[in-house]
Formats: sequence, C-alpha cells, structure tokens
Amino acid sequence: MQNFAAIDFETANYQRSSVCAVGVVIVRGGEIVDSFYSLIKPEPEYYNYRCSMVHGLCSEDTENAPVFPDVWKQIAPLIENLPLVAHNKAFDESCLKAVFRVYQMDYPDYEFYDTLKAARSRFPELSNHQLHTVSAVCGYNLENHHHALADAEACAWIAREIL
Repeated sequence: MQNFAAIDFETANYQRSSVCAVGVVIVRGGEIVDSFYSLIKPEPEYYNYRCSMVHGLCSEDTENAPVFPDVWKQIAPLIENLPLVAHNKAFDESCLKAVFRVYQMDYPDYEFYDTLKAARSRFPELSNHQLHTVSAVCGYNLENHHHALADAEACAWIAREIL
C-alpha cells in the first residue's frame, strides 16, 4: 500500500464518541508527506481516571479545544480519496463512527485497514502484537506511546512494511 492515511484516536472515557485527541499521518508514494494533530473537546465531556492514566490528558487539556466537527473540517481534505489505516481498527473506526453520530454528521463509508490484524498474520511469533512491539519490528521506535500523532506515525510505519 503506497497511499493511505494512518489515524489514531484517544478517548476521554469509555464512550467511543469521547475522542479527545486525533493524530493523522498521510502517506503518498510510500512516503510520509503530511501529518495532523489536534486535541478535541470530548463528548461527553468528562475524563475517566483510567483513560487519563493511559494517555495523560485531562479536562484542563481540552477545555478550550475545538469540537470534533471543526477538527474534522481540517482532516477531511487531507484524507480525501485515501483509505484509512489504524492499529486495531475496531477501536478507531468505532470512535469515528460514534462521534459522527453524536454530531449528526453524514459518515462517508471510509475504507479501513487494520495493521493489528495484518501483524498477527505476518508476525505470529511475537509475544504480543501491541503497537510498540510491532512498530519496533518494523523499524520504528515509538517513544511517546498513546500520543495520538506518535501512534498514527507508528501505524504508518507498520502499514508501509506489511500492508
């Protein structure tokens, strides 16, 4: 796969619509050509302690952040005509669909690929197939795991290697 957009969401709580950060990495011709990161005011707007422990974000970080529709207006042109790739697409795709529903936005039928599923097939010998493990095998050192842009970049590296 030479042209795609790797995407990663972080959520404020266990509601999939509560996206509080997004990272997108654009790959064209097999090269990373652009990236985008934004904090997002989550909906519903509260933080679960366990989610905050994972990504380090809290309500103070997003109290002045834009709402999802405003962020998506910036992302949509970047990803136009590109398939989306995520590590564990079940999570990221469900977040995207949920937040589109919450804001009553028309959901384009995005084509989604899953580097987690591909990694399980390609590297069955790994002790786990977590993002940091698979990205290391693919030559990317993920230093800021659970930062949406760092995770999207790691996903892009994996996708370039195995999709």
